Amino acid sequence: MSQVIATGKEFEFTPENKDKAAVFIAKYPEGRQQSAVMPLLDLAQRQNENWLSKECIEYVGKYLDVPYMRVLEVASFYTMYNLKPVGKYFLQLCRTTPCWLRGCDDLVKVCEDKLGIHNGETSEDGKFTLLEVECLGACVNAPVVQVNDDFYEDLNADNFSALLDKLAKDDVPPHGPQIDRINSAPEGGPTTLLEKTGDA
Repeated sequence: MSQVIATGKEFEFTPENKDKAAVFIAKYPEGRQQSAVMPLLDLAQRQNENWLSKECIEYVGKYLDVPYMRVLEVASFYTMYNLKPVGKYFLQLCRTTPCWLRGCDDLVKVCEDKLGIHNGETSEDGKFTLLEVECLGACVNAPVVQVNDDFYEDLNADNFSALLDKLAKDDVPPHGPQIDRINSAPEGGPTTLLEKTGDA
């Protein structure tokens, strides 16, 4: 079980998040409201600068009338929950085979050289945290890095370095492929219809 950090500060949902929590809870039948634990943990994490303190976990437990340990079991099991502070830009870098074959090691080196951080570390300015993860499910656009909620795909050392430079200035570029391709279409654009009409 992961060590949970207590901040000594009380936590309570904002009025807006209380409204959202009510919507999540209402999705479950009477007596099953504890099933809303995952979306409520997500709400708490977003409100608490992208991590869950002991106070957040206790609050969600009381909110759902669930013992603290039951909530902690969920929070510590799923990697989407952070049990310690993370940077403003949380970099989840995929290391699974397709991303590895396409150069994710180069992206790790960029983080080490440019940000001075390794896996599980946060930059001195508190802006970036790097976490190496398993498959993010965007293999056709490998290598991929998830920045907070968004995927940045088709990365290489140069465009990833440029992405970090922009994020360092809080200039968040459009997510998705970082090369000239539309979503997961072939690089250089679609070819099937061109081949069929003889225009290829």
